[in-house]
Amino acid sequence: MTERFAGKIAVVTGAGCVGPGWGNGRAIAIGLAQEGATVIGLDRDPASMTETAERIAAAGGRFEPLTLNVTDAAAIARTVAAIVARHGRIDVLVNNVGGSAPGGPVEMAEETWDLQIDTNLKSVFLMLKHVLPVMEAQASGAVVNMASTSGIRWTGAAQVAYAASKAGVIQLSRVVAVQYAAKGIRVNTVVPGQMHTPMVEVRLAGQRAGGDVQALVAQRLSRIPVGFAGDGRDTANAVLFLASDEARFITGTELVVDGGMSVRCG
Repeated sequence: MTERFAGKIAVVTGAGCVGPGWGNGRAIAIGLAQEGATVIGLDRDPASMTETAERIAAAGGRFEPLTLNVTDAAAIARTVAAIVARHGRIDVLVNNVGGSAPGGPVEMAEETWDLQIDTNLKSVFLMLKHVLPVMEAQASGAVVNMASTSGIRWTGAAQVAYAASKAGVIQLSRVVAVQYAAKGIRVNTVVPGQMHTPMVEVRLAGQRAGGDVQALVAQRLSRIPVGFAGDGRDTANAVLFLASDEARFITGTELVVDGGMSVRCG
């Protein structure tokens, strides 16, 4: 490890995981901690961060789990204020919370649409609203927002709210990147494809394959030109690069992590 984030304070939303293994948020938190950051992990389910905390502790890293619903504006304001009161700054923000729901406009309930937009897009807006002033005051900061290939193309299932919200994350990131570039703040987006994370077994197989995990995995693999599925560590590697000083001249862009899926025909 290079200690790229030594002395940095990094905030990661969705730092837990629905099961054991390499979820995106868990892998990002662990990667930042391994490279020297003090990581503030935020999740609405504190138990989901237990494995994250254990892995970081075993590696000798620093991790502070905090319970937070990232759709609650008042709670976000309190949490950000508490982080700044304790640490004095926020150097890295990773907006990782998200989830999908199946259906097109006809099948999807309006309440499902609203919840998807709130969870996947409004949460990013709210975190930026409260963290950007902190970064502006210190004249530096790096934000990495998590989108999805569903936000740039059809990925095999109708999930209109997820697709629309993740497309929104991409454009939100671009606009904020330009607005804050002269203030020393970079904003970029990681666009993961069909990663094999614990969510595949716990949630997606039930939604899309009648609980048949192997059928879903085979279906997803058939779309990936490199012939294997990445996991949360691949997402984390992209996030760590964009958040680091190695990417000092990169802002307002997207890094697609999908094994070539989004550029193949058919």
